[in-house]
Amino acid sequence: MSPDEYRLSLANAAPPESGLALQSLWWVAKGEWERAHECAQQREGDPGCDWVHAHLHRVEGDQSNAGYWYRRAGRPVSTASLDQEWTEIVTALLPKG
Repeated sequence: MSPDEYRLSLANAAPPESGLALQSLWWVAKGEWERAHECAQQREGDPGCDWVHAHLHRVEGDQSNAGYWYRRAGRPVSTASLDQEWTEIVTALLPKG
């Protein structure tokens, strides 16, 4: 699945079969921040979920908490727009091939 196809799946009632980090991104794009946060929290210590967790706290406007999660994920704090970062993370986490 491509990032564009993943974005198109937002028209569906449920996310495509994918890991918790991608599910979390799907839910936040649907405006379901709490549900997205629950997904990301289920795999604390997983670099992908920690990266998404950082993004979620950016969405929330909690930059300090976002910084903590970027450090946990081993990622620099993003300065991209939220939409650009969402796309970057989806692209990085979708299976290749």
